[in-house]
Amino acid sequence: MRQLPLALGPAPDCTFDSFLPGANAAAVQHLRTLGASAAPVYLWGPSGSGKTHLLRALAARVQAGGGVVGSFEAGMPLPWALDASWSLAIVDRCEELSEEAQRASFALFEDAAAEGVPFAAAGRLPPVDLPLRDDLRTRLGWGHVFALCSLTEPETRAALRREADRRGIFLGDEVMSHLLTHCPRDLASLMQVIVRLDEFSMSKSRHVTVPLLRQMLAEENVGEAAAREGREP
Repeated sequence: MRQLPLALGPAPDCTFDSFLPGANAAAVQHLRTLGASAAPVYLWGPSGSGKTHLLRALAARVQAGGGVVGSFEAGMPLPWALDASWSLAIVDRCEELSEEAQRASFALFEDAAAEGVPFAAAGRLPPVDLPLRDDLRTRLGWGHVFALCSLTEPETRAALRREADRRGIFLGDEVMSHLLTHCPRDLASLMQVIVRLDEFSMSKSRHVTVPLLRQMLAEENVGEAAAREGREP
């Protein structure tokens, strides 16, 4: 078990207020008001639609109220076990759970239900399509299931501009268009580009411009190619 970390310093806070809901307002409202005896919640949608952000926002709200959160995701070391003193249990990246993690998740779900601990999970696929054991797939579909939609391009631009403003970066329209044309379009990846661009501009003591962005992306490509070939860039 681990506590979900709250963002510190320049990293964006994963809170409900920092989440741009777009077409996902119903899911956000449900999670904002999730009570101690609430039915399980499962979020699904494509990469970058905000699943992990919302799980962390829910955890942050619980922790702010003095609660303890048990947080698990595919790839984390086993064993996983519920503590009855928790105020919330979370499982993320459900579509990637190994057979052992599926067994652990099923036990976690059952124990949470028995102890009255709210349970929330997320994955890229709806419960019925998850490549999981039948009993776990059924449990994940028992409660409230929300399909999350990716942001539209105007909404994505608004989210990126808000994060750039928070960092003190002026993100002009040309830079924004270059980002959306030459980088992965999911919001999580784009936010990471903003972080790297902020650091790159400070290291070069230059304002953020299209040429600077091109230079950063070119240097990253060279570095990735060198890493694949096992040599220094």
